[in-house]
Amino acid sequence: MAKSASKNAKVKDLKASAEAKNWTKVIKAVRSPKSGAYTFKENIIHKDKVNDFLKEK
Repeated sequence: MAKSASKNAKVKDLKASAEAKNWTKVIKAVRSPKSGAYTFKENIIHKDKVNDFLKEK
């Protein structure tokens, strides 16, 4: 017989999934000054700091 998950484990999973929804993956295209080709800068950041990430050069 398989073990069933305890009630405390389910509560921890719900808290973790709620916290995970506050993070997002941001991809920004950056142009190389030498060749003119685009490269991509990726980060996983908190949703409140997305605009700051996109504004930085």
